[in-house]
Amino acid sequence: MPPRLFERLRTRLKAAPLVDTGETFDAETLETRLLMADVGVTATGDIVAAAEQASRGGELIATAVEKQIETLLEPAAKPLEINATARPFVILVTGVNGSGKTTSIAKLAHRLKSEGHGVMLAACDTFRAAAVEQLEHWGDRIGVPVMSQGAGADPAAVAFDAWQAAHARGIDVLIVDTAGRLHTQDHLMAELGKIRRVLARHDPNAPHETLLVLDGHTGQNALMQAREFTRAIGTTGLVITKLDGSAKGGAVVAITRELELPIRFIGLGESIDDLEPFNASEFAAALVKGKT
Repeated sequence: MPPRLFERLRTRLKAAPLVDTGETFDAETLETRLLMADVGVTATGDIVAAAEQASRGGELIATAVEKQIETLLEPAAKPLEINATARPFVILVTGVNGSGKTTSIAKLAHRLKSEGHGVMLAACDTFRAAAVEQLEHWGDRIGVPVMSQGAGADPAAVAFDAWQAAHARGIDVLIVDTAGRLHTQDHLMAELGKIRRVLARHDPNAPHETLLVLDGHTGQNALMQAREFTRAIGTTGLVITKLDGSAKGGAVVAITRELELPIRFIGLGESIDDLEPFNASEFAAALVKGKT
């Protein structure tokens, strides 16, 4: 049996414990640890207040901190649900360069296929060198078709044709890769809008999910990206990657505290199977207990 998410998080997050078992309450120390873990100012205030109240009531500080973090994370614990009446169910995937977007798409496609869904990928990142080839490589590896038109093609045209092909083949889920971009790149953000409009011509509800892939190692920058992408394109879910190499898993708390966006999955490594549904309780426990 594979290890539980809690144990995998504890072994892969590089953070030290936020609170040692039996540790007495010290507001300044706790606040510093939370901020260093990128929990964010607002969420840190909530957690310190809960810990202070617990200390007055004789409750263990570590328990109180874990409970409060879980409470803050609970709104994000909403798994991705594939609506079987939408065929194909369209997932548009966005993110900045280097966030692990294409790898996350491959992991998601592999997961959905293993659950019995028919999956197709659309290679709409037509600007980055070798991006189409990279997605085609993943498609071959996991055994799912990839619709592409080569480098330099119109991304919206690729999405349009991919939907038609997926619909004709009775594919359950169409995952649309897009070029990595910053929210400040207006022409690329406008391109995302064009892709969305083209998909909506086929199905007014498409895309049914707009996933933003965030690099968990970037801390507060991930929060900024989540804020701006959501404002610009209406993000409906998050994938947090690279938590295996991060001492800043607390950014997940900051993002949830401000935006309350569903975290559909977290990435814990390089393996094709290293994509897990988000669990608020286990994430809070791993974050508080840290790597020992």
